Amino acid sequence: MSSCAKVPPDVKKISHDMEAHGDKRIDNYYWMRLTDEQKSAKKYDGQTQDVVDYINEETDYLNNSLKHTKKLQNTLYDEMVGRIKKDDESVPYLDNEYYYYSRYEKKKEYPIYCRKHKTLNNDEEIILDVNILAEGYEYFAIGGMSVSPNNKWISYGVDTLSRRFYNIYFKNLVTGEVIEKTIPNTTGGVAWANDNKTVFYTSKNKTTLLGEKIYRHKMGTDSKKDELIYEEKDETFYNGVYRSKSGKYIIIYNSSTLVSDYHIMSADNHNGEFINFTPRGVKHEYNIQHYRDHFYIISNMDAPNNRLMRTDINSTDISNWEEVISHRGDVHLLGLEIFENHLVLSERKDGLRAIRIKNMKTKTDTYLDFNEETYSAYISTNEEYNTNILRYSYSSMLVPSSVFDYNMDTGERVLLKQREVPGKGYDQNLYEAKTIYAISRDGKEKIPIYLVYRKDLKKKGPQPLLLYSYGSYGSTSDPYFSSTRLSLLDRGFIYALTNVRGSQIYGRKSYEDGKLLKKKNTFFDFIDAGKFLVSEGYTSPDQLLCSGGSAGGLLIGAVVNMEPGLWKGAIASVPFVDVVTTMLDPSIPLTSNEWDEWGDPRKEDYYNYMLSYSPYDQISDIKYPNMLVTSGFFDSQVQYWEPLKYVAKLRDHWLGNNELYLYMNMDAGHGGKSGRFQIYREIALEYAFLLDLVGVNK
Repeated sequence: MSSCAKVPPDVKKISHDMEAHGDKRIDNYYWMRLTDEQKSAKKYDGQTQDVVDYINEETDYLNNSLKHTKKLQNTLYDEMVGRIKKDDESVPYLDNEYYYYSRYEKKKEYPIYCRKHKTLNNDEEIILDVNILAEGYEYFAIGGMSVSPNNKWISYGVDTLSRRFYNIYFKNLVTGEVIEKTIPNTTGGVAWANDNKTVFYTSKNKTTLLGEKIYRHKMGTDSKKDELIYEEKDETFYNGVYRSKSGKYIIIYNSSTLVSDYHIMSADNHNGEFINFTPRGVKHEYNIQHYRDHFYIISNMDAPNNRLMRTDINSTDISNWEEVISHRGDVHLLGLEIFENHLVLSERKDGLRAIRIKNMKTKTDTYLDFNEETYSAYISTNEEYNTNILRYSYSSMLVPSSVFDYNMDTGERVLLKQREVPGKGYDQNLYEAKTIYAISRDGKEKIPIYLVYRKDLKKKGPQPLLLYSYGSYGSTSDPYFSSTRLSLLDRGFIYALTNVRGSQIYGRKSYEDGKLLKKKNTFFDFIDAGKFLVSEGYTSPDQLLCSGGSAGGLLIGAVVNMEPGLWKGAIASVPFVDVVTTMLDPSIPLTSNEWDEWGDPRKEDYYNYMLSYSPYDQISDIKYPNMLVTSGFFDSQVQYWEPLKYVAKLRDHWLGNNELYLYMNMDAGHGGKSGRFQIYREIALEYAFLLDLVGVNK
């Protein structure tokens, strides 16, 4: 097909038969699956060339169909990049006598990581300039940076393919020398033993991409000779290793969707053996933190919303655990940060995050006050143990990301930094935020919808509205500020963020009611939120747009099948849409770890239920809304062929005159392009697609 393509692409079909539980399915596009070796080959084989040719045809069709929006895309890109401070710097944090921070320089894509010794008045020491490291790479990502206990070495992981496989490097911070010997095929991070020479790291399974093996490595030696410390045999688990905040322990964790397991070793005994914290349970999730003579434990044992427990460092078996904070049905305990004299708890009640401070000396409790109806408040980077200062971050639909220091003894609060919005600037007084609630069709869930819009928005009739959600893995989207979003708000859009079942907006029950054999509640809640916005006059079906990514892309794929007439347009970003085929194939990365989230279709009841909502399998001859589907050729989380097959099959069944587009980034993976500016080209394309649908062209 030529570069002037104005006709939707057509692609060959090769019938592929699949059968399970007596049910037969035919996938005409199964042939689009390529291996990593095929994709990375310098010369493509015939199958790879056919796949790439089809992608190129879809790209030509996208570019030519949206050619009239190119000027708008450039305007949007300039606006969004213009709102980024080009020479920005993070708030320094203190860790082991050094203040660490990152900064950006004008016209540079990547951060420069720096530190200063003891005081911010001392000279800057550049520990990593990612701009230099990234030269010559289309994609470049740093992961797992970690400084040795004696402050003389830094380890860091490098990924140049966007598959989240990292090579670990070691750099001498005194001489600047980078050790020649690296460690391949890792998660990127290490845990340093206190001898400053021994590290522990996680090796990934090349098929599942899950952390699988923990090794002991002596810096400067050949990694092929590293000692295997732990291997996870259960394919539904992944593992990792870290150093406790106290610096006293090296901790191996093993996790599945439903179970946690830990092994611990003294960081002083670099050649020692790890011991199991407590025998692996069934449906028991917990995490541990060291504090003086105890480990503190957040556990869901007999506590769906978690409770806080503790145990002596020498008696860690579960039979010795004692309760510190009991389970509360209306409060979800999310996290814990430990200081010398304070415990800081992250909680959620009635859908809102809270930060609770327990003074271990005075035995008093304090909750931080926030003066907005809805917001995001998170415990931030707190590496120092011997301090009474808590650092936390704050944001809302109206307030840009802010970093505070809070004195846990006096209650004094200091704003250290609020994200600047340069360019035309940002006047908070021009915008308004509110929270409304839809009721789910079964009457069991109050669905929060966070809205933001300009105060001068015309309110006499329905407005263009973009509704976003995720709704899986218990992940909850708290309301937050986005300078990028201003490009929609300033053009008359309402932006709406909702948390449906599958999140944990009201605790663990919200999650349990939106997974496995209750997964359809996720889709029903999103549809009910959309219908509520229409019935309340905020928008109309010819102005209602929706978006979601990854598992949120599954959400979009499901709701356009179920209620195609409710949406003017939809964006499915890196969508997980071929649910049954993927979950039947353990050779596909991450599949085995996901059976407790979606269900195991090797069991007939799960197969039938999953098939009934799988977006790819439920495509039919209907009039779909306008759709933009995005993907990354090297995506390690959702394989590129799912969105690609999805678009090809949709074209087979597409009725009416609405548009269907595919955007495939040939250099990137699940998170999009690397660098701080490149990603905005993709966002500009998405926004131009949305704006064009409602007749906004400038």
